[in-house]
Amino acid sequence: MIVVSSCLCGINCKYSGENNLNEDILKLVSEGKAVPICPEQLGGLKTPRDPAEIIEENGEIKVMTEAGADVTNEFLLGAKRSLEIAKVLGAKKAILQRRSPSCGFGKIYDGTFSGKLIPGNGLTVRLFLENGIEVISDEEYDRD
Repeated sequence: MIVVSSCLCGINCKYSGENNLNEDILKLVSEGKAVPICPEQLGGLKTPRDPAEIIEENGEIKVMTEAGADVTNEFLLGAKRSLEIAKVLGAKKAILQRRSPSCGFGKIYDGTFSGKLIPGNGLTVRLFLENGIEVISDEEYDRD
């Protein structure tokens, strides 16, 4: 089983209230090969919501909204709940939405809300990798 970002399946759960539909990933779900998750919603955040980015200072990681609210606890809770779901499903792989402070793999926004990308992983990705779940971004997914 594979876990995938809900927004990639056409579920309107992005911060903007929209989605990032990927027909190939939606097909995995419809074939029963994947299950959608949205760490932000699992952490209790509403949709739509203020954009958030990871800020790392002096070794401390925070997730802050553009309006200045600290949503670190919600992002951590969502990551933990996502991992619990993945474990129950026996998932060994995840296909997640790039750049997200939860699901971003390889590159995330730099915390300045300027659109600049830096090397890094979202909080859910970090937890998945620590627990042996392979992660790829939607951009890397190739339906072979």
